[in-house]
Amino acid sequence: MNYSIVEKLNENQLIELQGLFKNEWWTEHRELSEIKKMIDNSSVVIGLINNKTEELIGFARVITDTVYRAFIFDVMTKETNRNTGIGTILMNYILEHPLVRDVDRLELYCPDRLVGYYEKFGFSKDVNGSNLMRLKK
Repeated sequence: MNYSIVEKLNENQLIELQGLFKNEWWTEHRELSEIKKMIDNSSVVIGLINNKTEELIGFARVITDTVYRAFIFDVMTKETNRNTGIGTILMNYILEHPLVRDVDRLELYCPDRLVGYYEKFGFSKDVNGSNLMRLKK
């Protein structure tokens, strides 16, 4: 596959990102104005662009302090491009990114069906007795 990685999304790519979000259970209600704000406040933003069609086919983002913690969010691929290695390209790019590669602890959360996938990158469910907690507003 002929693709490019971008770290800044243009207006059209932001609209395509909203389309990707609408197809995911955890992000289906995100509005374009909120997506723009989210992008502006993320430490690392990665878009994977199909060079032939110029469409956004993959996306991921990271929030990090660049030393102790980094949290990976929204790793996703366009439905028609799943199981083609795009997720692996995104994850490898994140793990080698200058703002992430030296961080002490990288974290993410995922459904049970994806635990094995992320274990391939070295992630573990062993978080020293910590629990995910959430305050939903």
